Amino acid sequence: MTERPAIDVAVVMRKVPTSSKWQPWRWELADVVANEESFGSEPACLYQGEDGERWLHPGLRVELFRDEAEGYYLNVTTPAPCWFVMWRMEEVPGAPEPIPRPLTVTLSYHEAARWLDAQETVEQVPAPAEVVEWMHAFYEEHYVPEPKKRKRPESFKRLEDRFGNPVSVSTEKKYGGGGGGGHG
Repeated sequence: MTERPAIDVAVVMRKVPTSSKWQPWRWELADVVANEESFGSEPACLYQGEDGERWLHPGLRVELFRDEAEGYYLNVTTPAPCWFVMWRMEEVPGAPEPIPRPLTVTLSYHEAARWLDAQETVEQVPAPAEVVEWMHAFYEEHYVPEPKKRKRPESFKRLEDRFGNPVSVSTEKKYGGGGGGGHG
């Protein structure tokens, strides 16, 4: 079994004030950075003050999968390639209240779309140039565009009425005199 290309990352989440009187704070994705051993394996509060908080979530692995090559292609070819992070609010030992917990990180547009379809919280931040190059090299090697399906000429399409029912066209006269053909 060959090992998939992968990199280990850490996710930084931040708590920021809002202008809402009902919800004075909200959490958002701040950054995705290369993971370092010194980060450890548990979430750590990097900053806590009157203007918010920052939490580091280390040890997330980003793998590239051949069947996601089109999703990487879509990401690389956008004006701003990015990381997609799925996260949920969870209780964390040592935290006075629930904090956002990143569950997974991807570079695939398709994978992120599936998470969004499943009603998950997904946010994005720009990916650095070296990650974009890595993803680009992978999709160049593995992405095979689906062949375009030949479009039938309009003249071969089935005629339908406005309700979608088949319509037949005839050159025979349905009403009026039978045969003479003259305007007489």
